Amino acid sequence: MSTQIVVVGSGYAGAGAVKRLEEELDAGMELTWISETDYHLVLHEVHRCIRDPSVESKITIPIDDIKSDATEFRKGHVTDVDADERVVELEDGEVEYDYLLLAIGSGTAFFGIDGLREYAHELKSLDDARTIHAEVKEAAEAASRDDPAQIIIGGAGLSGIQTAGEIAEYRDEHRAPIDVTLVEGLDEVFPNNDPELQGALRRRLEALDIEILTGDFISKVDEETVYLGDDEDDAELAYDTLVWTGGITGHEEVHGMELDQDDRSHRVFADADFQTSDERVFALGDTALVEQGPDSVAPPTAQAAWQAADVAGENVARAAAGKPLKTWRHDDKGTVVSVGDDAVAHDVKLPVFGSFPMNVFGGPAARNLKKAIAARWIADVSSPKNALGAWESL
Repeated sequence: MSTQIVVVGSGYAGAGAVKRLEEELDAGMELTWISETDYHLVLHEVHRCIRDPSVESKITIPIDDIKSDATEFRKGHVTDVDADERVVELEDGEVEYDYLLLAIGSGTAFFGIDGLREYAHELKSLDDARTIHAEVKEAAEAASRDDPAQIIIGGAGLSGIQTAGEIAEYRDEHRAPIDVTLVEGLDEVFPNNDPELQGALRRRLEALDIEILTGDFISKVDEETVYLGDDEDDAELAYDTLVWTGGITGHEEVHGMELDQDDRSHRVFADADFQTSDERVFALGDTALVEQGPDSVAPPTAQAAWQAADVAGENVARAAAGKPLKTWRHDDKGTVVSVGDDAVAHDVKLPVFGSFPMNVFGGPAARNLKKAIAARWIADVSSPKNALGAWESL
């Protein structure tokens, strides 16, 4: 009887793991890939679709362009995993497994802030980007120079900065009456990062005429107003569109799974070999808190998921074959952040050459590096042709 291996999720972790599994599986092993969408989304470029929805055709890769013919694909929403029975439960059926790899990504953390989940948009999918684009466009059409549309982005991390930059570029390209405000509860944009990088990002945001408010957390949201701080004298910001990018948490479907997980975030605990509390279930990417030493876990970034997927895919195949597992350590290659048409790079390490001579840089070098990173991923996971076709849109 064949060994059934199942991968859930088509993000960076899932797609990368499937590619590696297809290389590693022995005879008598069958692979099934489950995802809600029949495409892989290059998520770290989805903010581009807020400005220009036509970009979506360049950053979505059909599943059939990724998997081999031998891999079975099933489109569906996972509702639960029964680890005792070794069954992945879907809305329209179930799939049995001998070994399971969970790579379903993460949900948005709203931190219990009153009204935030109800009134704010997320940016976790292509549909989210489409909705934000449509609402920004509609708000701008109803506005005037004397009464501009108010667009607020909550959270000045990577996603918040890139979202604010795209909306500002949309405003300038269309000469639209829009005010863009970026709100961050901590004291600086891109919190807990290098001050030189923070300063470079702030300068570019301000050059795009984006108002930056730091040092006060959003305390409450209603249909028209964002409230900052807990005191009566703190600011109230009227808005037409609100986008929240302030944190991640495990998907609700993970909460009931019989796997050890963090009580607060509901992300699944995984060892450095990606095994969870159930030795037949592996987890990686934003789904998991992957151990990286005492009191340390892998960062929830696309870069980490790409790296992890290669080892995780191999380990699932090794587990199925009764071989010892490999451990993984994240190797930080640096950070590149888009700010509209510009970009800022920090602490970049290039193959062969090692560290880039400048710690922080922007301009054409950073912009082309950002493009090259996305293009390389697209080429690796699908084909150089797809990467070349996406280049101008990245």
